[in-house]
Amino acid sequence: MKKLLPLLFAIALLYACNPAGTLPKENESGALTVADYFNYPNPPAIKTGGVRMIPVETPKGTFKVWTKQIGNHPTIKVLLLHGGPAITHEYFESFESYFPKAGIEFYYYDQLGSAYSEQPKDTTLWNLPRFVEEVEQVRKALGLTKDNFYLLGQSWGGILAMQYALKYQQNLKGLIISNMMPSFPDYAAYNLFLRNQLRKTLLDTLERYEKAGKYFDPKYQELVFAEYYTKHICRMPVQDWPEPVIRSFNHLNQQIYVQMQGPSEFVPGGNLAGWNVTNQLQTLTTPTLSIGAKYDTMDPKAMEKISQTVQKGRYLYCPNGSHLSMWDDQKTYFEGVLQFLQDVDSGKF
Repeated sequence: MKKLLPLLFAIALLYACNPAGTLPKENESGALTVADYFNYPNPPAIKTGGVRMIPVETPKGTFKVWTKQIGNHPTIKVLLLHGGPAITHEYFESFESYFPKAGIEFYYYDQLGSAYSEQPKDTTLWNLPRFVEEVEQVRKALGLTKDNFYLLGQSWGGILAMQYALKYQQNLKGLIISNMMPSFPDYAAYNLFLRNQLRKTLLDTLERYEKAGKYFDPKYQELVFAEYYTKHICRMPVQDWPEPVIRSFNHLNQQIYVQMQGPSEFVPGGNLAGWNVTNQLQTLTTPTLSIGAKYDTMDPKAMEKISQTVQKGRYLYCPNGSHLSMWDDQKTYFEGVLQFLQDVDSGKF
């Protein structure tokens, strides 16, 4: 019996971590090792735990952006595009509870201007076309190719992912659009629809602050979080919000957020106002997963329509989720995302 224990442990480890047979190569004994998953082929001279600062060329000079690799998989490498604009990768940390167990290689990445990356002050840098070129430079630096490169964008990251795919889909193996409609005006209209469902006394109070331009007044922020965000951003009391989410929100670069998104969730605008790629999505041939949620600030019907518009689409609906479904509907979210990655990788999509 004692002789069987090592063999049983190896088998258990292999099947627990590799339900779909898509993990990195096994060693000669046929058992998956931790070393396989954390074997980074091109590490820097000094071990950094997967962290790399990548130089990005812009019209205003070269700056460095922060990335962190977790895991190693030859054919599934997922680059995560965070929302905001200009919060951080940190609210994606829930992925660490799911992707490594499935053997998925993935990359955290703070876009230029976000907390872990350089934060230049030139306001002309904060526009969508420049961010698209930044993503392309990051892709090249990380060595991601059409044979392994999956792009997952959430919220503002979904805008960036869609715009990137429309220009560079030849570099993609798969695309995941999480919680972002393809039209900023439609998003603004749906957000207004949800806002108008709030009680009138609350709306009157919010309007007083907004008319005075006090979007960052602590009381206004407290009302928005307690009365709206807990219903449509992350469906749990603020005091129970996961620490990585709070940390990410606390690292928001307000200057970039306001310039691109507008001063408030309730007053969307900025230089993203008018953005709309609804009629362009039909040109996408890349396998695409769109993710919507019942309580999201994004209309789930619009998210489903994305999957019907692209040429190779699938829709994932999170019935208990909101904007951060990776936190408040985790089982649905991650099972659907992992199934998509495995189906595309195995040719079953």
